[in-house]
Amino acid sequence: MRDTVIDGTHETDRLDPRTDAPSRPGSPVTMPPVRLGAIEVPTPVVLSPMAGVTNWPFRVLCEEYGPDGLYVAEMITARALVARNPKALRLCRFAPGERVRSLQLYGVNPAITEQAARIVVDEGMADHVDLNFGCPVPKVTRRGGGSALPWKTDLFTDIIRRVVKVCEPAGIPVTAKIRVGIDHEHETFLEAGRIAQEEGCRAVTLHARTTAEYYGGHSDWDRIGELVEALDVPVFGNGDIWGAEDALEMVRETGCAGVAIGRGCQGRPWLFADIANAFAGSDERVDPTLGEVCAVIERHAMLLTEFYDGDERMAVHDLRKHVAWYLKGFAVGGSTRRAFMECESLDDVRREIGRLDPSMRLPERIKDKPRGRVRFAKKVHLPYGWLDSRETTRQEREALFGDDPMDASY
Repeated sequence: MRDTVIDGTHETDRLDPRTDAPSRPGSPVTMPPVRLGAIEVPTPVVLSPMAGVTNWPFRVLCEEYGPDGLYVAEMITARALVARNPKALRLCRFAPGERVRSLQLYGVNPAITEQAARIVVDEGMADHVDLNFGCPVPKVTRRGGGSALPWKTDLFTDIIRRVVKVCEPAGIPVTAKIRVGIDHEHETFLEAGRIAQEEGCRAVTLHARTTAEYYGGHSDWDRIGELVEALDVPVFGNGDIWGAEDALEMVRETGCAGVAIGRGCQGRPWLFADIANAFAGSDERVDPTLGEVCAVIERHAMLLTEFYDGDERMAVHDLRKHVAWYLKGFAVGGSTRRAFMECESLDDVRREIGRLDPSMRLPERIKDKPRGRVRFAKKVHLPYGWLDSRETTRQEREALFGDDPMDASY
């Protein structure tokens, strides 16, 4: 199937208004708990699903710092779950101590997504289901999924309606994550939020960028405020929360019921403690030494080994990206970073940890700064003719719902 490609540069010129502004005290923020059906989230902060990141070892670390938040597993592809794909089933695992088992589903075919939801319910896999309509990755959007899907209101409505119909009788609340739209000529967030609410979603999370903007510039928090005004269900704001003060400022600016954290917690699971303290009115923040960070790295490695059923090599390979985030900002040198990237066992990780100065601290100037890469989308890939109509044609459905190797094989 050919793609429709939105070409050109979509690098937003919206920059963080707080970057160079002098710090000044804001108005106090009081954050009440958020209720999602039978589930209460005492501290309304959510760990956003991130592919390859938010498996249960990382969720456990985050929840230990902020035990009253909501920690969502990485995206599960509906077709892969229906096909009993081993990787999908591994990602559906939860640690025994997780307070709320929160699972995110992604699908394009309403019938397949409904089947996946039925599996989740019948096999008692989760306590909460989030639906992904926010992923901007081309391999997802070119299939009509993720942040491309709300443009087709018939598919969007049908998927939510079917999943809610399956989950609600089992007491499993359903929520949805969306973006502003495909680009600023094709915005969908207000309509999508209203549909989600009408079809029974208990909350909506808005990443305040378009698909075209990807992760560039600064997200437009004004759009979160618009969605808050438009909906009665809780709205969680997402985008550019790198520290507790960012979370407080987002709440002040938008009136959102809570915040969702993605890249900001990469290598910093203690961010959830900082935000919990901030929402409780406390100025206490976690300021770990490198030795304390290394203790987290070692624990993360051990949890990943358990996740991979004792396979240290797989665990340590998975850990590598996290180590890069954990060490970001510390003056440890390129050779040290390369040495961690060459580790093959827990002993290798411990050896490299032992070579670091445990008393080192992060410089003040780089605390609470962006994590990970700031990536700009050059093109938006969509199914051919996707933007011609807000509803799918018979031909589009045949193309979308046929064999989908990417979806089934993960």
